[in-house]
Amino acid sequence: MNSTRSDQAYAVPPARRQGALALVLMLLSLCCAADCSTAHAQSPLKIIFIDVEGGQSTLFITPTHQSLLVDTGWAGNDNRDADRIVKAAHDAGLTKLDYVLITHYHADHVGGVSQLAAKIPIGTFIDHGPNREHDAAIDRDYATYLQLIATMHATRITPKPGDKVPIPGLDATVVSSDGVLMDHALPGAGQPNRFCATPDPRPHDETENARSLGIYISYGPLRILDLGDLTADKEQVLTCPNNLIGRIDILAVSHHGWDHSSSPAFIDGIHPRVAIMDNGEHKGGSTSVLKTIESSPSIESFWQLHYSAEAGAANTPEKYIANPQGTDAGYAITIEAQSDGQFAVVNTRTGLTQHYR
Repeated sequence: MNSTRSDQAYAVPPARRQGALALVLMLLSLCCAADCSTAHAQSPLKIIFIDVEGGQSTLFITPTHQSLLVDTGWAGNDNRDADRIVKAAHDAGLTKLDYVLITHYHADHVGGVSQLAAKIPIGTFIDHGPNREHDAAIDRDYATYLQLIATMHATRITPKPGDKVPIPGLDATVVSSDGVLMDHALPGAGQPNRFCATPDPRPHDETENARSLGIYISYGPLRILDLGDLTADKEQVLTCPNNLIGRIDILAVSHHGWDHSSSPAFIDGIHPRVAIMDNGEHKGGSTSVLKTIESSPSIESFWQLHYSAEAGAANTPEKYIANPQGTDAGYAITIEAQSDGQFAVVNTRTGLTQHYR
């Protein structure tokens, strides 16, 4: 009798059991979602625009910790640029650079490669092939680069337009290399560019700038474009009369914002949401380019590594400038991007963080 009363007292009705099971499953689902969300938040694509005083050095770090460095800044300056690159890499938890891409052989892009290699291991070099512009300084820097690769017994890749750069975790397509341009539209691109209606002839460029190895990176729905110092005559072929590139979320402004690049038809055609310019106070940052970018119908914000002395009042608001007028502190601009296309841009000088959906 007592046993029967005990069974009745502790038995759980079927409806209550089903409700409890549903609650447990819901809690497990929420925990799993929270864990997935936490893991997702902990492993974004990171991009660091390193200040090398008017040169270029941009570090990409994938969620699986593969790394791509685009250009190495200047030589000399007591190893300033190499030290800044290595610090950025170490701060991101890197002990080596898997890939170093040299867009072209001007001193502000390849000059620091030897100093950098002396401070951190490098796996593979990527470039556009032989140097095409000959003067004493460029020939010297190119010879130094070749000697470094030979001494290190490093792997060297020379991709062609349309090729993929073999970096695990990034879908990186070469759109320009050694003066040759991609001859087909990227996925979703190829539409007529209405901004080409007004003629804007640009001189043909014979320098290494026009040979720049430019890449288009897609990360989920996010689109990133870095064309090195590609000049306006080449940019226009990529976007006029049809836009072979399509729309871009994040643009590394070509040629440090000099007016040799970034024509209105190009900028308006690729429709960037965010532009980041690796200028110096007295190098790059042409007034006409700043006005072109800031007046683009798509632009949400325009970030500069430095205040531009030339541009004066045309500079972007100071909160978007990493290194204000008269400073040389080496502050970077960083990006953290999620695979769903959301990203955040940070001014490391102020901590200002702006989110983009």
